[in-house]
Amino acid sequence: MSQSVSATRAGLPQLIVLLVGSCMPVLGAVLLSPVLPRMSEHFAATPGAAVLVPVVLTVPALFVALGAPFAGAIADRFHRKRLLIVTMVAYSVFGTAPLYLDSLQAILVSRVLVGVCEAAIMTCCTTLIADYWSGPRRARYLGMQTLATTVAATVFFALGGLLGAGGWRTPFWMYAAAALTAIPMAFLLWQPAASRHEDRQPWPWRALALPSLVTVGGGVVFYTLIVQLSYVLDGAGVADTAAIGGVTALMSLATAVGAGLFAKAAGRGARALLVAEFALSGLGLLLIFATGSVPVIVAGAVLTGFATGLLLPTLLTWAVGGLPFARRGRGTGLWTAALFLGEFLSPLLVSALTALTGGLGASLAVIGVASLALAALVATVLTVPASPLDAAVTAD
Repeated sequence: MSQSVSATRAGLPQLIVLLVGSCMPVLGAVLLSPVLPRMSEHFAATPGAAVLVPVVLTVPALFVALGAPFAGAIADRFHRKRLLIVTMVAYSVFGTAPLYLDSLQAILVSRVLVGVCEAAIMTCCTTLIADYWSGPRRARYLGMQTLATTVAATVFFALGGLLGAGGWRTPFWMYAAAALTAIPMAFLLWQPAASRHEDRQPWPWRALALPSLVTVGGGVVFYTLIVQLSYVLDGAGVADTAAIGGVTALMSLATAVGAGLFAKAAGRGARALLVAEFALSGLGLLLIFATGSVPVIVAGAVLTGFATGLLLPTLLTWAVGGLPFARRGRGTGLWTAALFLGEFLSPLLVSALTALTGGLGASLAVIGVASLALAALVATVLTVPASPLDAAVTAD
């Protein structure tokens, strides 16, 4: 079958371009964060700028959540590689648009289109990794995808700060990297062929309903400290931005370590891993709530970062690892939508909980308890496979 041929042909060059492509959506989340104050100053005279400028940062995630299921359906029905190449080029066009747009409203429209492209890019890259490899190698490379995006987030955050010194528009030049990456993609990637015995199949709602719901919760937990850690440290008396950046980088490193260990941990099965990951994430958040001591806060952040780094590839492999070729794009799209919905909801949820509880620490504690509750549900109530994940990830 052509699918098994693909599995034998795919190697390091294909993995590299797919990992680089997977890092593109991270740009929208972290690259612009350092220049938001300058954008606010530039558009100070624009009505509603105080609300609209932060939305420039967050709106792509919402449209990834809305667009990913449709991107997955298109990838299954038509052509994964072609969709990836087209959206990589479009991502550069829409991503660099703020370099010459003068209207805040027009910039917001360009950011919406960036989110639509991100939905297709993330869905196609993840689906092609699952298409090209199987078994333990697929599990290892899905873990590497989380590791690569985590490292990219740290690098892009630093680049955003450096480029922002040249003006708030300058970081948008980074989006041109997607068009450059599309060139080797066009030569190195190929469209896998479906197995002959597979027919067009309906959207896998039933098979993905539970993994997707759990992934929404995982997305909330994953993104909570990414957004809130700097505020926690500021509240603990850490005013030095370099020190805050160092702690954030340490947490990112812990996330990368967790993602890197996924392939070795996959043999324990989704249920055992999810219980441990949600439990450790919850304990880390409660540790941060329980003290004003900076070293303990750092320990809690590292613990949570490590657990969430292991969590994302576990959720992804549980959701889509066993899907056949004809369903894989749609399954990956649904999972991606669930993850980004959780990430989009995370800061909104923290803001609402902070208003209800009267403090950021208490809101983190609520999310920590919810994470522990998810661990208990997975252990006792939810139907989650206990078999090794890498054994379930089989070739088509």
